[in-house]
Amino acid sequence: MVTIKEIAAECGVSIATVSNVLNGRSNVGVETRKKVLDAIRRTDYRPDYMARGLRKKKTNMIGIVAEDICQFSTPAIMEGIMKYCEKKNYRTVIQNLRLYARWGELWYDNDNAYRSILNPVIQEMMSIKVDGLLYVAGHARVVRYFNEVMAMPTVVAYAYTHATHTPVVVLDDEKAACEMTRYLISMGHRKIGILAGKVDNIHTGSRLRGHQKALYEENILYNPGWVRYGDWERESGYRFAGELLAQGVTAVFCMNDQMAGGVYDYCREHGIRVGEDISVTGFDNQDISQYCHPALTTMDLPLAEIGTVAAAVLLERLESEEESLPHVVSERRIPCKLIERESVKRITM
Repeated sequence: MVTIKEIAAECGVSIATVSNVLNGRSNVGVETRKKVLDAIRRTDYRPDYMARGLRKKKTNMIGIVAEDICQFSTPAIMEGIMKYCEKKNYRTVIQNLRLYARWGELWYDNDNAYRSILNPVIQEMMSIKVDGLLYVAGHARVVRYFNEVMAMPTVVAYAYTHATHTPVVVLDDEKAACEMTRYLISMGHRKIGILAGKVDNIHTGSRLRGHQKALYEENILYNPGWVRYGDWERESGYRFAGELLAQGVTAVFCMNDQMAGGVYDYCREHGIRVGEDISVTGFDNQDISQYCHPALTTMDLPLAEIGTVAAAVLLERLESEEESLPHVVSERRIPCKLIERESVKRITM
């Protein structure tokens, strides 16, 4: 492996001059710069980032730990992280825990299994001297691991933690659900059924609070009989659609697009026209939403922005001149965007 010392000797310049060329500094003459760059290309020189990091006590390298890159939300979050890091001249190292691929949702309360996968990854990140860590969760929940003091600055994306030293960047689920409910009310709907996610899920609780807040502000009574708890899958949307329609609701607010697809399935089988006989909305703006017929009104998730903000928070911590950070939970909530399509009909009550 060619060293910077050998490049300098071949070009007849100092090591500092080669370093200046590598770092893009302007204090090197044109001819000298060309000679050094030609030597670098010819020898296929690659900087030893680990050695550089040991000298400077900083590697400009960020570790990204994803619970599972196959979760629909994760790729866009990671793209936001990597794009921002690239812009700021930080490199990224990615570890995919594959937790959902390994165990589905059975690992949430299995601390030993979770740590058996995560601990070696954290140790590896520490061994290669990453400057900081970005943890990308598969969905919103409280990540207990970060109650402990981490050996490096850490930011959690798409989940929460009780640790006062670990900032989190999450969706503003409550605000988004409030906005969706206000939209339905503005279209004349007062009897709004809710097809919620799992009852103990953070997304579910936040979105239900947002729905209730909008009803309260419009002096509309909340009816718990118009709420059904599904499991985020299409089949549960189909299963509960009939129950909600039997309650006489004029609109169904589904907490994700997959369950909304199940409502569409039920309506199609029973001769009920979505967008005419019943209004339906979703959440997530997945591909299914624009290919439904009629196209589904939904909420677009700012996943890339979550990644961007999480990376910005981490790099801000790394580049801060303060030796200690205040022990206050830093929570950034990123707003969603309403995507209005053809699945909601304006009615007059």
